[in-house]
Amino acid sequence: MKTVEIIGYKRANLGKKEAKRLRAEAMVPAVLYGGDQQVHFYAPMILFRPLVFTAEAHFVNLNIEGEKYQAILQDVSFHPVNEIILHADFLELHKGKNIKMNIPVHLEGTAPGVTKGGTLIHKRRNLLVKALPKDMPEHITLDISALDFGKSIKVESVSVENCEILDTPQASIAVVEIPRALRGKTTDDEGENVEGEEGTEGEGSETPAEGAES
Repeated sequence: MKTVEIIGYKRANLGKKEAKRLRAEAMVPAVLYGGDQQVHFYAPMILFRPLVFTAEAHFVNLNIEGEKYQAILQDVSFHPVNEIILHADFLELHKGKNIKMNIPVHLEGTAPGVTKGGTLIHKRRNLLVKALPKDMPEHITLDISALDFGKSIKVESVSVENCEILDTPQASIAVVEIPRALRGKTTDDEGENVEGEEGTEGEGSETPAEGAES
């Protein structure tokens, strides 16, 4: 997995007023935990761009006033209107200790159901993975070339070497939704309910995957 370096500076004051001042100066208030004690620091917002605005997972080399840590970005919060980063949480890594990370899912191939007029719904763009740092993948690639109308790829079918997928096994990652004009007329080959007609699994709103035909 690739690594991003972030150079930070320790925070003397932890109040809201100080955090607001840092953001006004294009700095991100942050905290590193997982070690002997928490480390509160701030870093230039521009250094976060290759870490946050990406479709790959990354490790982070933190250099806080000369003290170096290997970590992962555990959580990040944004301003509700713009892309200003309000706060970031980092988890320190330790050799031989498992970690959990949200790993991006990449879809490849052409789904037959899409070529027939269906819509590819990418329902889970990340999967929660547990593994040793050395085994953690940058992303998970799934082939959608077998997805016809109503067919889906579920979490239970995903296997990553030396990794454990923690998401609900029956949850769908990608599904081809049947065109409205054909709903009620199309069933799958085994006579089961067509998943594309249901459209919900309690996983939030659905958005068509980028580049999918409609």
